[in-house]
Amino acid sequence: VQLQASGGGLVQAGGSLRLSCLASGRTFSNYNMGWFRQAPGKEREFVASISRSIGNTKYADSVKGRFTISRDNAKNMVYLQMDSLKPEDTAIYYCTADDGVWSTVRSTRELLYDHWGQGTLVTVSS
Repeated sequence: VQLQASGGGLVQAGGSLRLSCLASGRTFSNYNMGWFRQAPGKEREFVASISRSIGNTKYADSVKGRFTISRDNAKNMVYLQMDSLKPEDTAIYYCTADDGVWSTVRSTRELLYDHWGQGTLVTVSS
């Protein structure tokens, strides 16, 4: 499956952005989807994930209550609604897909994701 993320940009602290990720090439509903991010000088980290069918979700503690992941299987899209943004949310955000078994713990593990998009930059100014 090929993934293309979009929606990044520059926003002031406290503002909102919605990232989108379009999947193509395979049956989208077969994949658990995730968002990871990498800030300058830091390792890539888990942000949020959503299961393929029921739509179970998992969030990093740092974004819980502020970010919402969702998917539209009919449109082959996964979204990340980001509210109450903070300067520490500044990073390149990556969309990713995994066709393995879903679990909340497994969904946070970067190495288990087989497919990655190109990333979209989010910059939050203070």
